[in-house]
Amino acid sequence: MIEWFEDFSLGMRFKSETVQISEDEIKQFAAKFDPQPFHLDDEAAQRTIFKGLVASGWHTAGLAMRLAVQTRPFGPHPLIGLGVDGLRWMLPVRPGDILYLEGEVVGLTPSRTKPQGTVLVKWILYNQKGEAVYTFTPIGFVPCRPAA
Repeated sequence: MIEWFEDFSLGMRFKSETVQISEDEIKQFAAKFDPQPFHLDDEAAQRTIFKGLVASGWHTAGLAMRLAVQTRPFGPHPLIGLGVDGLRWMLPVRPGDILYLEGEVVGLTPSRTKPQGTVLVKWILYNQKGEAVYTFTPIGFVPCRPAA
């Protein structure tokens, strides 16, 4: 089990459970946080480049974050970081899509001044067809193993 920075290795992989997104969830999120027609109205969405209702990219990001937290890549430690690199929406997420997240450790840098290290996990969110819909690489901090 991963517990400390030293437990990580480059290439280490993680995979989440799945989550299904509903039309109601898409519309509820959009009504609160991204009220655009292609997230709220089926008929209006048909007249856009999406040709149908799609989830907000920020809703997709939130779902990916939830799956990452549930996957617990940092063991008992919370997912805390400086920011995110490589955030991209590649395909729209639609009602009924079943999503899962896969991650790979792509960077490990021990701190020179603190008892922690920076861990870069490149996460990719996939739909039920295995198509990549979203990617992000958070800059996470994980404590080092305490000195004996």
